[in-house]
Amino acid sequence: MELLVILLPVMAFIALAAGLVVVFRGSGRIAARTRELQQFKAAIRDLTFRADTLLAAAAGQIDAVRHQQAGPEAISQTVTDATETLERYGEEARSWSGPRRAQAIRDDLVGELERAVRALGMVEHGANMLASAHRGARDLEAQTSIKRGYLNLIHAREAIARHAVRAEDLVADETRPGRQGFTL
Repeated sequence: MELLVILLPVMAFIALAAGLVVVFRGSGRIAARTRELQQFKAAIRDLTFRADTLLAAAAGQIDAVRHQQAGPEAISQTVTDATETLERYGEEARSWSGPRRAQAIRDDLVGELERAVRALGMVEHGANMLASAHRGARDLEAQTSIKRGYLNLIHAREAIARHAVRAEDLVADETRPGRQGFTL
């Protein structure tokens, strides 16, 4: 009987300690998932801001060439610099890790950055044609190429902003990953 009186509180203490360990481990996992998600969101916000600033400046200069307020040579360096920068942004975004559903947003963002690079290539092609062409059919083709590239650049910029909003809407779920994982 004396042994039971001693063992009962000890066993209750061990059970309580084991329960606390389980709770603290679960809380640690939730905190880690939340921290990972917040880092991902911050990275998206930062890259989106930088890409938007870059694309707005490039689009403004391209628009000036489209409306014949500047010559085609005026955008040559801008297009080259913007292309290199967007390619770096794409590499940066590819290196991000995050929750599983966040990876889809990352992949979509990379796709839009690649779309913007292709659009700049189209603008560069049109500007080169415009700079080397004499008036006539090649001039119309060059203007069309610049306009299509410009519009694709604008659409890529808008899509990048939409992906940033999608990232902001991500929420970490507090359930265990083996059951339901993230609700993103």
